[in-house]
Amino acid sequence: MFKKTRCPESILRTATWAAAGVTGVLLLYLIGFIMVKGIPHIKPSLFAWTYTSGNVSLTPATVSTVILTSMALLITAPLGVFAAIWLAEYAGRRNKFVTFIRVMAETLSGIPSIVYGLFGMLFFVTFLHWGYSVMAGSFTLAIMILPLILRSAEEALNSVPDDLREGAFALGAGKLRTVFRVVLPAAMPGILAGIILAIGRVVGETAALIYTAGTVAQIPCNPMQSARTLSVHMYALSSEGLHTGEGYATAVILLFVVVLINMASARAAKQIGAAR
Repeated sequence: MFKKTRCPESILRTATWAAAGVTGVLLLYLIGFIMVKGIPHIKPSLFAWTYTSGNVSLTPATVSTVILTSMALLITAPLGVFAAIWLAEYAGRRNKFVTFIRVMAETLSGIPSIVYGLFGMLFFVTFLHWGYSVMAGSFTLAIMILPLILRSAEEALNSVPDDLREGAFALGAGKLRTVFRVVLPAAMPGILAGIILAIGRVVGETAALIYTAGTVAQIPCNPMQSARTLSVHMYALSSEGLHTGEGYATAVILLFVVVLINMASARAAKQIGAAR
């Protein structure tokens, strides 16, 4: 009997290590390819404050990326977290309406970004007459990442042990105080993990922003002006075929920005966990 169970375990262990190895090799190859193609084209002119057809500076795209990401999170993070609190703490875990919202959120998470872009173009750009603008792009991104933040925050709240809630109630704390002083701090690392994933999707988004925020390579002075993000900037340079090397350099900077955001967010989550 021992020999019979030993063989499948070895096969599964080998398959697991093989899958992990293939994934690691592909990841290293992708990062190495981007670095080799992009680093030689990183030069001071790429970081000029103003974009021209000669320097194809990525500074305006970087600033626009920060603005669009910040606006989308300011819209979505409070809405998604408070909705998750209602679903997890107030609505009841066997509520049919809650189940319906979960199914809809998971369905919206699987919709291609191009569909969100077309919706944003028809509703924000055309119907509301916002035009190709930072505002239209931010609201489109907010709708796109709302299901992700909602579901991740709800799962983080549901993972908090009920013993913490019962202990707070036993000490005389009310429902609202228990949620915001006990449950929410305990679930904060998981909530931040969902926000990190949302940031990664926003920073790397292209299709939805081409139809809503536009492709103007200038720093926007107000939310109703058009702008391009780093991913759109990289797409524009690659599609034109005139500055392919600078497009790879933009990919290197974009990769660095994503890694930096993940490291900063992970550090913040660790500090929050230590503070508890």
